[in-house]
Amino acid sequence: MEFSFPSDQLSPLYHYLLPSPALFSNQLLPENHVNWTQTPEAHVYSADLPGVRKEEIKVEVEDSRYLIIRTEAIDDSTKPAMDFKRKFRLPGSIDIDGISAKYEDGVLTVTVPRTFRRGGFYIDPADVPDRVEVLASAA
Repeated sequence: MEFSFPSDQLSPLYHYLLPSPALFSNQLLPENHVNWTQTPEAHVYSADLPGVRKEEIKVEVEDSRYLIIRTEAIDDSTKPAMDFKRKFRLPGSIDIDGISAKYEDGVLTVTVPRTFRRGGFYIDPADVPDRVEVLASAA
């Protein structure tokens, strides 16, 4: 499941709500947009951070509940290429110690692995009694 809203495809409702699209920027997504994708194994967050150095990116987990992605100056004399801060509430059933991040070609990807995987449900026929007693009849 992926949640992303492309900026080049405007909702038909957009044209009715605003008098003229020419009055507004074509960029509907904020600069600090983060794309979130679910896979059976993990939640994946990706953010475009062009021009930001790897040393300026901080990925933190707060109170084992929140994922924080932000940029921070390395020292007082410099400023990051862009100010960026996003905070996400982490879903349940994740492996906090397994969280990983990589920064490649201006794109930060944070992977939050799941700890719970749905497996098949199996009933051993030997565990089923030979006779099943009906306790209530169906209406």
